[in-house]
Amino acid sequence: MATIFSAEKSLTSQTSDEAVEHEQEQEADEGRSSESYTEIISTLPREKGWTTEYMYQYQGFWYLSTTGVEGVMRVQKHFKARNEDILLATLPKSGTTWFKPLIFAIMNRGRCDFATHPVLTTSPHDLVPPLENYFHQNIAYPNLDSLSSPQLLFHTHISFTSLPQSVINSQGRIVYVCRNPKDVFVSTFYFLNRMADKNVEPLSVEEAFEQFCKGVSFYGPFWDHVLGYWKASLEWPERVLFMKYEDMKKDSPFHLKRLAEFMGCPFSSEEERQGVVHEILKLCSFENLSNLKVNNTGTFQLGTRKIGKHIFFRQGEVGDWRNHLTNDMVDRLNKIVEQKLSGSGLTFHDSVER
Repeated sequence: MATIFSAEKSLTSQTSDEAVEHEQEQEADEGRSSESYTEIISTLPREKGWTTEYMYQYQGFWYLSTTGVEGVMRVQKHFKARNEDILLATLPKSGTTWFKPLIFAIMNRGRCDFATHPVLTTSPHDLVPPLENYFHQNIAYPNLDSLSSPQLLFHTHISFTSLPQSVINSQGRIVYVCRNPKDVFVSTFYFLNRMADKNVEPLSVEEAFEQFCKGVSFYGPFWDHVLGYWKASLEWPERVLFMKYEDMKKDSPFHLKRLAEFMGCPFSSEEERQGVVHEILKLCSFENLSNLKVNNTGTFQLGTRKIGKHIFFRQGEVGDWRNHLTNDMVDRLNKIVEQKLSGSGLTFHDSVER
């Protein structure tokens, strides 16, 4: 297993001549590409945004802004995946902030003491960086060939069909986490409203729900996003693990061990006897993460905005949609999702089921 924490730090601290040359070449290429990106984006379909003036559709999926689209384009062009790497993929508000430290802790167990673990002092989004944010934070994409670590961990919200070709061509593993669409909608609505552009009046919950049902949502349509990874998991089960947020909540020890096995670092019998699985779940619990100072103070760069880290934590409950959606809303969304997923074998239930 690789020490991912130190490997991730190296992404922005490479000082070798090779790394500097790589960064300079990339910056020059980006300058040449900016005009073409702008030209392409100007032709894209757009709709009224939930909390921005417009959302833009690129390759069948929706992004909050033109910079969001450009971030995806740059990932597609510049990210070079390797066979050893692991990619966590999610729709926003589907358990991302929980699964990042879980996967990080699995990969680094034995190297990090639980009392002084990096999870206690580092934001999940810094532990496992989003690929799209390299552009937004003006960080050069890493020259992976120059890194000594054999394995790296990344995250993305990008749909399967929009992943860089290097990811598809590699033998790297993808962990996809999905969540009941009704909880995704509610959590996304409140998240976006907490980070809304001050110059734009946010949509009401009824208006946002209408957009969600049309498929015009943050990295959506929901059904197309989940189906892309679901079908990939059926075709390449050794490369794509499809997980449900509700399953992890219902039986966390079982699914944590399943996750570790897929990642190539299963828990030994001795580790299980020593309670390592329990310690990781305790360390990465919603209660613990949401109460840490590092997750309640400071800001995180999301796109072109700096937002408070605290807004990534709300409730994390299964079935919270019952407190926010009317019966008509529930019936309508259930029918849409059932129709969109028909024949795929993928279902979502209002109760927690496997």
